[in-house]
Amino acid sequence: MLQQLMPALRMTALLTLLTGLVYPGVVTGVCQLLFHEKANGSLITRNGQILGSTLIGQNFARPEYFHPRPSAAGNDGYDATASGGSNLGPTNKKLYDRMRTSAEQFRKDNPAYSGLIPADALTASGSGLDPHISVANADAQAARVAQARHLSKASVDGLIVSLAEPRTLGFEGEPRVNVLKLNLALEGLR
Repeated sequence: MLQQLMPALRMTALLTLLTGLVYPGVVTGVCQLLFHEKANGSLITRNGQILGSTLIGQNFARPEYFHPRPSAAGNDGYDATASGGSNLGPTNKKLYDRMRTSAEQFRKDNPAYSGLIPADALTASGSGLDPHISVANADAQAARVAQARHLSKASVDGLIVSLAEPRTLGFEGEPRVNVLKLNLALEGLR
């Protein structure tokens, strides 16, 4: 029995060493060398203080900031430990009620905007933590932000255009704006 058990134990120890220590160590080292910022969470720091990550959405609710899309992550939203969508189907009354409430809040927050509300202003992303909003969503909020900051709408529109990210690979998805980067850039316009 020991003759059969020893090779199995040696193989278990070898595979544990390879897959549990060597492989993760090599991947971590390569990522730190080639993709240092992303490997460390794409954190934005100012004066040594971490302000947030460009990869995870945060809730901005004050009128002088662009608001992110709604979040279904956690009880109050934007909980990175509870990432996930709502899993509510298109005929679900809870989804309808939540979207209607979001639409009413959007109209209340942005009274100068009279167009169709962009879909991402009403719906949560699959993770509930999407750090981006569509350019249309940012444009819809621009008048409110400009008024709250005593800036010209043209300067806020210019900021949106300058920070807009193109479609991935030129064809996938829609142009988008990172909300954290946009709100931090607004601080520089003062």
